[in-house]
Amino acid sequence: MTKITRGNPPNLKNVRASVYNHFIRVDNPSTLIFLSGQLSRDANGDLVGAGDMAEQTRQAIRNMQTVLEAAGGSLSDIVSIVVYTTDIRQFKEIVAARMEFFKDKLPTSKIVEVNHLADPGLLIEFQDTAAL
Repeated sequence: MTKITRGNPPNLKNVRASVYNHFIRVDNPSTLIFLSGQLSRDANGDLVGAGDMAEQTRQAIRNMQTVLEAAGGSLSDIVSIVVYTTDIRQFKEIVAARMEFFKDKLPTSKIVEVNHLADPGLLIEFQDTAAL
């Protein structure tokens, strides 16, 4: 039986405890799902939210949800997220949009600023791992 323990050491402050946990321990996972990078594209592959970091974040997360559901999981199964953004100055917009989807069962998280993503106009990309 899969057991997922999420936590934060008492002697290491989590300054964004509403967004992530310092660790997630997964004992006896029955299934691991590794998602490819998810971008702000709709079902037809067209860019959603041109110039709008919050909307691009929402669309990428909606795509994560679609992929996970197709694989038998859900957003609450995500244990690790890596965020790539072209503008770290919009960190607050990214966090606010993420919090619309992740209210509890928070994953571990890392955010990295990059020069650019696969196509012009893309501002954010998520890479995730889920455990069932």
